Amino acid sequence: MPGPGTRRPGRLVVLTPLAGALIAVMLGFLTFGAQTTAEPRGLPVAVAAPEGGPLRGAAERVAGQGGDALSWRVTTPTEGRRLLTDKEVYGVLELAGGPDGPTATVVVSGAVNPTGTQVAQQALTGAGQALTAALAQGGQATPVRVETVHPAGAAGRAGPLGVSALAWVGGLAAGAALTLLAARARYRPGAGARLAHLGTTSVLVTGVLAGFLALWDSSLHLGWSTLGFLLLTVSGFAALQAGLLRWLGLRAMALLGPLYLLAPAVAAQVPQLLHPAYEALLWSWTPFRFSTEGLRSLLLGIPEAPDVGTGIWVLSGLLVAGLVLLLWPRRGSAGEEAEPQSPDGVVDVGVDQADRLPGAQGEDAAQHRHARVRR
Repeated sequence: MPGPGTRRPGRLVVLTPLAGALIAVMLGFLTFGAQTTAEPRGLPVAVAAPEGGPLRGAAERVAGQGGDALSWRVTTPTEGRRLLTDKEVYGVLELAGGPDGPTATVVVSGAVNPTGTQVAQQALTGAGQALTAALAQGGQATPVRVETVHPAGAAGRAGPLGVSALAWVGGLAAGAALTLLAARARYRPGAGARLAHLGTTSVLVTGVLAGFLALWDSSLHLGWSTLGFLLLTVSGFAALQAGLLRWLGLRAMALLGPLYLLAPAVAAQVPQLLHPAYEALLWSWTPFRFSTEGLRSLLLGIPEAPDVGTGIWVLSGLLVAGLVLLLWPRRGSAGEEAEPQSPDGVVDVGVDQADRLPGAQGEDAAQHRHARVRR
């Protein structure tokens, strides 16, 4: 007679390949799809020249012939650098006169998204070379110079995104471990225990991440404002994760785990390089981009950058939402230290309880009466 493990094998044969195909679709959409469809589309840049004179006219001609890949703004050198500091443009092409003819300087910032900066620098350099060659009127054109304000090393460019991803992973690992081990111990943590766990996780993970940043590049700004923003990032992530794990158990990992994939695939990009579908469905709301851009500005000493304030509001909202999920009383659970739920929704039945079940007692009595067990 077939046992329970051999029942309905056809369903397993059909469902397991479907599960594999679904995971492949999800991973392809979240990771490689965003990268393979990246293409410049209206990337904001600026061309700067003094007001009046032939250079201003040349700047306006460049802006009018930019095509669809770039979105040009004609401005003055001072205003162009302000736009770059406020991260409203990814680069500025500055035009100026000189003894050897017109010169062109591409100005970029290490505090701006490195992917967008690289694309803007290449496009502006090409435009500057073509413009200076046309203005040289048969003479030798002056090479285009590149100037970087707020220069950043490898850690300044890649560190903010890496730290944001590690903050998510650290909080998720701590929350999942608490959920699993508490269920095995048949213990449901109360509100005080959950808050203590959240606070300890936030402080420890923040300390680890700050240590990594100091190790990677000692020139990064790791003052109190940076550490506070980093602590808010870790706390917001960990609170949201802990709240979902409290209500859904380990089933929440099916949602929280794939979100980690958004960090390198989407948060590292700029919206003008993403396909409109990815921009609307993923980039517009992923929390990693708020933490990454705000932290990049703080690490390079620009606390007044607008993305710092935006990041504080978004991460504070995540923290509040997570605390509500974490502390909202559940019906029929006064202190929450009642009989726990299994992390996967299955009730744990011990051997001692199974021995006391009516079926087990009846089978034992029948064995004493007939000296055998009927199957």
